[in-house]
Amino acid sequence: LTSPAVARNRQPILTVLQQVLPEAARVLEVASGSGEHAVHLAGAAPGWTWQPSDPAPRALASIAAWQEAAGLANLRQPRQLDVLADGWPAEPFDAVVAINLLHISPWRVTEALMAGAGASLVPGGVLYLYGPFRREGRHTAPSNAAFDADLRARDPNWGIRDLEAVTAEAERCGLSLDQVVVMPANNLSVVFRQAACDLERLGD
Repeated sequence: LTSPAVARNRQPILTVLQQVLPEAARVLEVASGSGEHAVHLAGAAPGWTWQPSDPAPRALASIAAWQEAAGLANLRQPRQLDVLADGWPAEPFDAVVAINLLHISPWRVTEALMAGAGASLVPGGVLYLYGPFRREGRHTAPSNAAFDADLRARDPNWGIRDLEAVTAEAERCGLSLDQVVVMPANNLSVVFRQAACDLERLGD
């Protein structure tokens, strides 16, 4: 499978991830779709161990085909993962990445993603979100408003999310907003971090 959007946004996404992740990192990508992002990002950063995932068999087959063609040692075989069901990997991750997920899924997916990331990330770990968001109750561009209307016409449970509501849900799961980066085509990169425990204070 191929997605034209990947060719447009993969390099800007890589730039942000390189700024917020260490050179060596264990990354879980949720809803990897075609698998093109996984190949590009893992190929550009050999120190990242990239675990793609998706709930859909067709997407998993595409990811596996891209993974086989790329032959990258740091790109794992895809695993089936539905964030609404039990089955998150038991291992810890330095980052959880979700690209263009929140607006094409029900709100309960956002809730489940935050809970899963909060449980899976190491202290100081990153949850990275990419996509369109509303800010302070308003769309950031007329094109986003039109896109939002189209999404809701297709499924009333879909739609561009309010960044403030997403942030509040993240905070309930122990994730704090670290930074927001304005991206091309009226999208945002939103970076949350898992709270790092102060072990010395816990020992007092």
